[in-house]
Amino acid sequence: MRVFVTGASGFVGSAVVRELIGAGHEVLGLARSDRSAAALRAAGAQVHRGDLDDLDSLRRGADAADGVIHTAFKHDFSNIAASGVIDLHAIEAMGAVLEGTGKPFVTTSAFLVEPGILATEEDPAHPDSVAPFRVPSEEATLALADHGVRASVVRLPPSVHGPEDGAFVPKLIDTAREKGVSAMIDEGTNHWPAVHRLDAARLYRLALEEAAAGTRVHAVDDEGVPLHDIATEIGRGLGVPVVRIPRAEAAAHFGWIAHFAALDLRASSALTRRRLGWKPEQPGLLADLAEGHYFAAGRRSVL
Repeated sequence: MRVFVTGASGFVGSAVVRELIGAGHEVLGLARSDRSAAALRAAGAQVHRGDLDDLDSLRRGADAADGVIHTAFKHDFSNIAASGVIDLHAIEAMGAVLEGTGKPFVTTSAFLVEPGILATEEDPAHPDSVAPFRVPSEEATLALADHGVRASVVRLPPSVHGPEDGAFVPKLIDTAREKGVSAMIDEGTNHWPAVHRLDAARLYRLALEEAAAGTRVHAVDDEGVPLHDIATEIGRGLGVPVVRIPRAEAAAHFGWIAHFAALDLRASSALTRRRLGWKPEQPGLLADLAEGHYFAAGRRSVL
């Protein structure tokens, strides 16, 4: 299958590209820079120049492929609502090309569920979720199932971890390094689901090949890692004390990531495993932290 992949040089997308090529698929990867294009060629992929704002480029990429995997997202936390609109327009543009073809279209979402539950694949997007700006994109993807597209959504947890991770866990590590303490909010009894990026990449491939139209796919290995345990492992890795921060002081300590440090989310992937035969094989989040690569000198979050 010839697969058009957006975000093909990113942390998750680059692993998806390698997974697809390793399984015998041909990859056409979206690249917005010469550096990204070179990385894609080195991985054995073909290059399609463009970005998420170039809807004509997205349409051409989708039209030239037997299926599409959309992993790109502009993580502009200064205007995250606008990032959600850009994502929605990209999905609508590619989806319109795929209508009536029966081709697979796999997009990316977060866990857009009602807080305080063990989320399953059957739970619809909820306006009070951690990432409401992604709700329209998930709904638009699933609606394509009624228009002749084998559309599915991969929900990624707050921590997609592994070497080269530059997201939330590295940001917590940066904060601990700068403050001299590894902190949790109150008792740290809130949770983050997690998955290794190589396991997530394999799940994207399985969704492309097998997911039924209109389904949600949960990329979850750890159903919910307590933030207490994450903070403790960060403290061990940096050799700094582990402390509790009152919720009222969280914003001052953590900055913009306080919202995520307070997140309490647990999610199941039982239906995904049964439907697609997916079984995570890589280390869990705490084991990955214990390997030490997150604490290498010079490593920083990109967020």
